[in-house]
Amino acid sequence: MRLMRYGTRDGAKTPVVLDAAGQARDVSSLVGDFTPETIPAIRNTLEGVDLEGLPLFETQGKRVAPPVSQPRNIWGIGLNYSDHAAESGMPVPTEPILFNKASRTYCGPNDPLLYAKGMSKLDWEVELGVVIGREALNVSRADALDYVLGYCVVHDVSERAWQAERGGQWVKGKSFPNFCPTGPVLVTGDELGDPGKLALWAEINVFFLHAGTTERMIFDVATIIAYMSEFIQLEPGDLICTGTPPGVGMGLKPPRYLSPGDRVRLGVEGLGEQEQVVERLADR
Repeated sequence: MRLMRYGTRDGAKTPVVLDAAGQARDVSSLVGDFTPETIPAIRNTLEGVDLEGLPLFETQGKRVAPPVSQPRNIWGIGLNYSDHAAESGMPVPTEPILFNKASRTYCGPNDPLLYAKGMSKLDWEVELGVVIGREALNVSRADALDYVLGYCVVHDVSERAWQAERGGQWVKGKSFPNFCPTGPVLVTGDELGDPGKLALWAEINVFFLHAGTTERMIFDVATIIAYMSEFIQLEPGDLICTGTPPGVGMGLKPPRYLSPGDRVRLGVEGLGEQEQVVERLADR
């Protein structure tokens, strides 16, 4: 299944499933929204439904919302690509590096990136996102993918000066509003196939700067989920940002960071693409 949602940021959303022709079918008569509360039953609710019998949803001019509603938790995995660790000048981790992103970072895939007073090293990071489908605690690696609802594109936006130069607490550089554009689509694992063989890419102002493959992950999706579930009870709808390949602004020589007016396009194979413009917040 390929799940999407449309609607304004603070208004009601319409949940849809894309049919075989890529048309959006309104499933709100079956499930009011894709939320942490409804996610555990979504597969049973929607599998086998005749999508052709559901109404088409007119997407023209509608805002694309994140594919599921606000997660209870947003998790990040740092330095999870060997070549990204190398460009960052940091050792390859022996265990996954965990961090959080604040809830207000979560936004639609094409919402603006916000540039506030005091920012100086705003950076891009295209990532594979994983959405948890049911509670996971102390799960084995062999069973870990059974706890995944689906996969999506995530942009783990980072303000590097706040991340690295303000006491070394990553959450400060990862948590400004709109620092986690998510979507456009959530693809279930049975349709996507192997999440360990996906191409990722990003371009800034039409210049192709950032590319990689999930084959270069140090810790694959199953390992990440099993590892996290040793310490944390993962909840339905939780979003895990699994790390970025090389080519971020911090790793370029010389470094290159985002400025107001810059346009960012990024995507993951089989999961669609995002596009954002950096927007200045006056006096904030």
